[in-house]
Order: sequence, then C-alpha cells, then structure tokens
Amino acid sequence: MKDFAKHNTWTFFTNHSHVLFYLAHHPNIPMREVASQVGITERAVQRIVRDLVQVGVLKVKRVGRVNHYEVHREKPLRHKFEAHRNIGELLDFIGLYQP
Repeated sequence: MKDFAKHNTWTFFTNHSHVLFYLAHHPNIPMREVASQVGITERAVQRIVRDLVQVGVLKVKRVGRVNHYEVHREKPLRHKFEAHRNIGELLDFIGLYQP
C-alpha cells in the first residue's frame, strides 16, 4: 500500500482551519510562527485571521506587545453539511481542546 502523505498534495483541511487549529492550541503565538508551522506566508495568515474575525470565529486582543487569540467555540461550522456542529466540537474531535 502506498504512503498516503507522500503521494497526495491535497489535505482534508484548508489553510483557514490549519490557522484556526494552531491559534486554538497556541493563543499567544506570533503570526510569523503560525505561518511557519502552517506552511504559508505571514501575509496569508493575516488575511485568514481577518476572515475568521469577520465571521466571529476568532477574537484578537492585544496584550502588551503580543496578540492573544480567543476562539469562539460555540460558532457553528459554515458549510451546510456540517452546520449542525460547532467550532468547539471540531477542535475537540481533532484533539485541540483549549479551555
């Protein structure tokens, strides 16, 4: 059986979800680090964070010299197939619970 990760270039989650997952687990991390971990540019992370804030999934609060990211776990997922679930359930499912 071929190694799935080596022979496919797509993933099950989007960059938006990867950024959200990382910020949920590391709420005080700089965007530069998020970009490095997710594998996208810092500019792309900035756009994604802006998108997540606009739809109410993420709140950004300035704490001293760093940003603190708060995920609104109660927000429903956006696609009609999973709208019966919320952000918190997704984070819990993939093991990224952050109290």
